[in-house]
Amino acid sequence: MWSRPALIIMANGFIDELRWRGMLQDSTPGVEEHLAKGPQRGYIGFDPTADSLHVGNLVQIMFLTHFQRSGHRAVALVGGATGMVGDPSGKSSERNLLDEEALRHNVACIKAQLQRFLDFEHPTNPAQLVNNYDWFKDMGFLHFIREVGKHITVNYMMAKDSVKNRLETGISFTEFSYQLVQGYDYVHLNRTLGCTLQMGGSDQWGNITTGTELIRRMGGGEAYAVTTPLLTKADGTKFGKSEGGNIWLDAQRTSPYKFYQFWLNASDDDTPRFLRIFSTRGQAELEALITDHAVAPHKRNLQKELAAEITRRVHGEQELTGAIAASEVLFGNSADGLSGLTAQQWEDVFEGVPQADVARSALDSGTSIIDLLTDHTGFLPSKGEAKRALKEGSISVNKVKVDEQRMVSEADRLGGRFILLQRGKKNYFLVKVG
Repeated sequence: MWSRPALIIMANGFIDELRWRGMLQDSTPGVEEHLAKGPQRGYIGFDPTADSLHVGNLVQIMFLTHFQRSGHRAVALVGGATGMVGDPSGKSSERNLLDEEALRHNVACIKAQLQRFLDFEHPTNPAQLVNNYDWFKDMGFLHFIREVGKHITVNYMMAKDSVKNRLETGISFTEFSYQLVQGYDYVHLNRTLGCTLQMGGSDQWGNITTGTELIRRMGGGEAYAVTTPLLTKADGTKFGKSEGGNIWLDAQRTSPYKFYQFWLNASDDDTPRFLRIFSTRGQAELEALITDHAVAPHKRNLQKELAAEITRRVHGEQELTGAIAASEVLFGNSADGLSGLTAQQWEDVFEGVPQADVARSALDSGTSIIDLLTDHTGFLPSKGEAKRALKEGSISVNKVKVDEQRMVSEADRLGGRFILLQRGKKNYFLVKVG
């Protein structure tokens, strides 16, 4: 059973924690001294334009997790209102806007995912989740431009990179006004919850500092900002993407096996950085793991530690166990791992492997291995080729070597409908019986 790590007070302070983890990009003057005064309330906003967060959001999730574990009061803001507008930061074109019902569904899904990281039920320091739709839903346009818009000049807004980068291609008034809407979030949370810190990615610096400026111009109050670097891989490519697109935290969008594999396949250059950011373990323990890994990187122990910790956090112990077992199937010689795979894991593990559908009736009374390799599946081009491979001892059914006399029947089906054929160590073929 997954359990949240205990909250601890970091003796070296939250900012120092960010520094050694490589998570500190920019901060406003005085923030370190402000946080040293005692527990402060700070927030990060999450975009609800999908019903799941993805690993690209994990840096900010961990930012807020480390903040809470440092003894501060974490607030996760889900932008039910700003999700209807669209943030131009890092975007080259206008994006589709969602209706209220879709956003409400997305917000509920995101909260459930955040609960895997943040402790919303801690007896003395619970995290909070807020939705900016709650304070924007009854605010009229005239009221907003009178009470908020008059405090920020167009010149100030035009100077933001998120706006300047879109001037050539065009930016709508809707997206142009986004920084004001996000800035007012900070004003509202500063007034109602006493939030004195807004955090986010470095691409949000312009929006965040609009918030600190609004607080200053609308009555004062302490307001600070801290951002993380945008995370890229060592080769310069964008973190969080695979060949199939985003790696989601929702098991229906990205299976636990594929999620585990994403982290397991991290490069030796990237893994130490990723582990510092995405682990909740302390500096001494992580540095010891990194040092040990450098002695024998071929064992990929650091990647295994990284993949296990994050998969356990996101999907739970049972799914982690299944993902590890599924990962070992392709590299092990034992048939034991196959029998424990679920139907979804069969699909995941052997995605991209040549496949063929075979009618169940073909196996009712059994079929020869030669016919299965050729006529039924086309795995091998001819019966002569099949006989030669069988005599060489290079053909396996479900990881067990077979000879020319072998009959294949219903009893060989695993996971409900799968039979794994193999020639040599790496040449796989998946039979789907239906």
